[in-house]
Amino acid sequence: MSAYRYALYFAPRTSSGWWRFGAGWLGRDAATGERVEQPPIAGLPQEALQALTAEPRQYGFHATLKAPFALREGATRTALADAVARFCRARQSIPLPPFEVTRLADFLALVPATREGRVNELAADCVREFEGFRAPLAPAELDRRRRMGGLSPRQDRYLEEWGYPYVFAEYRFHLTLTGSLEEAPPHQVTALIAAARDALPATPLRLDALCLFEQPGPGAPFRLAKRFLLRGTRR
Repeated sequence: MSAYRYALYFAPRTSSGWWRFGAGWLGRDAATGERVEQPPIAGLPQEALQALTAEPRQYGFHATLKAPFALREGATRTALADAVARFCRARQSIPLPPFEVTRLADFLALVPATREGRVNELAADCVREFEGFRAPLAPAELDRRRRMGGLSPRQDRYLEEWGYPYVFAEYRFHLTLTGSLEEAPPHQVTALIAAARDALPATPLRLDALCLFEQPGPGAPFRLAKRFLLRGTRR
């Protein structure tokens, strides 16, 4: 059966320290769907951590390569998975630079300390390659996203053409750690940054797979459905 929406993400191996870090930080394992006890953070009440991580918890620990989308009419989950497998057979994994805990707009994320052009190329290829599977956004959804404000003319054009404003020239590879921090006191933000830095695994991370995530129904948490290893050579 098809899910409500799909997404193509990068997520670490589920056996890795990086996966355990992400699941513990967000409080949910996106592979099993189970809740995970979040670490205590000095200066931050547990209920505050739960609230600040509620939004990314719904999506699981990941970096977006192609943002969530519904399948267009006639497209199937099987065809999408087959296309992802073919795509991955033609591409090699990419070593990632060390990560920094960075504030992007109003949320915290892990961002590579230096830009890696191959990552941006891979993300752009994902956007284009799987566009044929994406159903266009309904006019009401386009209006809703535009009413949220903050989009530049280029981002608005990307939203209309590709269903997501942060692609191509607007793309920045990152793994999200929190939702909006607009109402968080500065001391809580400082505590979050320090705790995330201290908890980061020491092992290097490679972008070694495309992960198919599925959202079974509206408002439901995304689940990791399958991890497709990048096995081939770069085109």
